[in-house]
Amino acid sequence: MRIYISLFVLTAFVLGAVLFVFDDGVSPKQVTGVQAFELGNGMKIRVLENHRAPVVVSQIWYNVGGSFEYDGITGVSHVLEHMMFKGTPTHPAGKFSEIIAANGGKENAFTSKDYTAYFQRIASDKLEMCLSMEADRMRNLILDEAEFLKEVEVVKEERRLRTDDKPTALLYERFNAMAYTNSPYRQPIIGWMEDLDSMTIADLRRWYRSWYAPNNATLVVVGDVNAEEVFKLAKEQFGSLARIDLPEIKPRREVEQYGVQRLTVQLPAEVPTLIMGYKVPTLKTAEDASEAYALEVLAGLLDGGDSARLTKNLIRGQQLATSAGAGYSLYSRYDELFTFSVIPSDGTSIDQLESAIKQEIEQIKQIPPEQKELDRVIAQVLASAVYEQDSSFYRAMQIGILETLGLGWQSKDQYIEKIKAVTAEQVQQVARKYLVDKGLSVAVLDPLPIDQKTAHKAVQAGDHYVR
Repeated sequence: MRIYISLFVLTAFVLGAVLFVFDDGVSPKQVTGVQAFELGNGMKIRVLENHRAPVVVSQIWYNVGGSFEYDGITGVSHVLEHMMFKGTPTHPAGKFSEIIAANGGKENAFTSKDYTAYFQRIASDKLEMCLSMEADRMRNLILDEAEFLKEVEVVKEERRLRTDDKPTALLYERFNAMAYTNSPYRQPIIGWMEDLDSMTIADLRRWYRSWYAPNNATLVVVGDVNAEEVFKLAKEQFGSLARIDLPEIKPRREVEQYGVQRLTVQLPAEVPTLIMGYKVPTLKTAEDASEAYALEVLAGLLDGGDSARLTKNLIRGQQLATSAGAGYSLYSRYDELFTFSVIPSDGTSIDQLESAIKQEIEQIKQIPPEQKELDRVIAQVLASAVYEQDSSFYRAMQIGILETLGLGWQSKDQYIEKIKAVTAEQVQQVARKYLVDKGLSVAVLDPLPIDQKTAHKAVQAGDHYVR
């Protein structure tokens, strides 16, 4: 794995949009900014021209990730991501990365809950080369058993270093497994160790054949390019690839929760940690989309910098915590958790921290935020969104996420408008509706003494980057 993303959340930003749907001679239809095209085999192409520098970001997004997996094969999407760099008959193992580097580019990949993506950042005149190699490994990957056996051991070591040997990471993993009953979000993206131990090359081959195809992929290109030329290149490189019959995705909606769920994890650690999570909808699952935007603003109200309520009240004011944060994922395939993560200050108990968090929530339920505070929070949320427009990579990320989740790149244009429209009463209403004990899960890291010799070895091992 190149980039391991477990809670990959990006703030939205506004771009214009132009729609081109022309395949085999059909005239393009223009709307305005992103330009879109679909090949006859179902592959989607999305292009945003940005001529400030002679570089391009190219990303291939596959509509498959950890949430598509089932018990027994967790982690297979991530292991396959590793194996995508192990070569084809045309490009032997290691050649993909070697060629990109030799041409002055950078490449990487990541697996998330809802998607897997591969990307390059390179001089714009090298785009054809990137697309050619991506098309090659989309359907021609060599899945050699000997390479697989080596790579799955790399993934297991990655799991040890990044999860098993890190108390807070392990706490979050067990928290998710407890908080969700039947949602696939209860599974770790990197996979349970038992599933990695029993994974076979046949599992990987089935996963690759089932999901890696043009009609389950989106190409996003942002940079110093001409959109119509990109469309032509994409058709030349990917147009001959056959579409496949994709597996049917069964509904995996989380069942109703009936009260507070609690978990204590005892591990060698320096400090205790409290995680609280409430079941909430996302933009994709909410019956009323305005609720998702109100939850986004609520997260900013609680954790939006030094002037946010958690920092102002729990850290600086009452001095109950050394760190306190709130998080919400607007863009996810299934319902999410509105989370609080808090580390107590010396002399503060976990019970005191939980009570203090609930008091902050109750304050919002009882008294809506004043307009001045709301305006400041909205301005901060929007500023973060606008700043990200400076990065071609994050522009491409935004388009890829929305397309892969089925929200459509057009929905990004609504972000600023929808956030600015959120009222204090709506923030209060979502707090009252969703931040309630019925949907609450609580996990606590209860520290055990640390073996200093073991800890020193773990730190040294953690310094080694595993590809």
